[in-house]
Amino acid sequence: MKILIIDQMHPSIVELLEKDGHMVMNAPQITREELKNQIHQFEGLVIRSKTPMDRDLLQHASQLRFIARAGAGLDQIDLEYLEERGIQLFHAAEGNRDAVAEHAIGGLLALFNHIPQGDAQVRKGIWDREGNRGYELKGKTVGIMGFGNMGKAFAKRLRGFGVEVLAYDKYKLDFGTNRVQEVIWEKLKAEADVLSIHVPLTDETRDFFTLEELASFAKPFWLINTARGEVISFKTLNEALDKGILKGAVLDVLENEKFKNFSPSQKVEFEKLAGRENVIFSPHVAGWTFESYEKINQVLAKKIRKAFGKVGQA
Repeated sequence: MKILIIDQMHPSIVELLEKDGHMVMNAPQITREELKNQIHQFEGLVIRSKTPMDRDLLQHASQLRFIARAGAGLDQIDLEYLEERGIQLFHAAEGNRDAVAEHAIGGLLALFNHIPQGDAQVRKGIWDREGNRGYELKGKTVGIMGFGNMGKAFAKRLRGFGVEVLAYDKYKLDFGTNRVQEVIWEKLKAEADVLSIHVPLTDETRDFFTLEELASFAKPFWLINTARGEVISFKTLNEALDKGILKGAVLDVLENEKFKNFSPSQKVEFEKLAGRENVIFSPHVAGWTFESYEKINQVLAKKIRKAFGKVGQA
């Protein structure tokens, strides 16, 4: 098949696809307009998140048989139109799940132990031991919302910490183990000291975490979000932190990740959030390690091979 790569990928993707007999055009600099004019030539498309895969674009893809998404999120892809057209979709959550899980653990430990704050103070000659007294993870109850690739990997990383793990997934049943207790949402909210979010962005999850939803937790808790920023707004985070509903937050994703496009209200709320010592940020890199960058390619190539085989094979 003729396959077009439209985003910057680890260079191994070209070799992996060509090894299976495909003709690959690597064009990470291609614009949306150029893509519209050329997409009819290709049977496969490898993407990250450069441009939405919507009807406006895909109606030009007359020969397209699959889209391979180098990552986990599918919120920029018109899934209904793909199904209507019979275009297969592959994504690579398996490729970066370990990276996301480790990042979530690292952020939580850094938050519990005031590591960014302590580091900044020591660099300035401030030696404040009491002000940096931390919390232990052992003995806490950790709630996981969403038990797909990321949620499972996060739960696995928690095994050595002596915590109770509760997991809720609206669309899965009977996934509990002797290490992970499958619970309803109300039970998770009643017991969690920590909540880690691992859900995709959908109409259902967008702005799911209102102040009222957060206030319905039985006790103050720490929040980890390595999923999608749009599930909770800057304003809601600030209100929950002000009211003591949240004890702190680890945020790898934001409701708006383009600082230059902040609305006036987002700018005010983000600046307030950024001034808090009990909030740790990272620039949407939880799944973005040197290892995951290459593993994602391997996952995609394997899925494409499984669906279409190698050239010359039945």
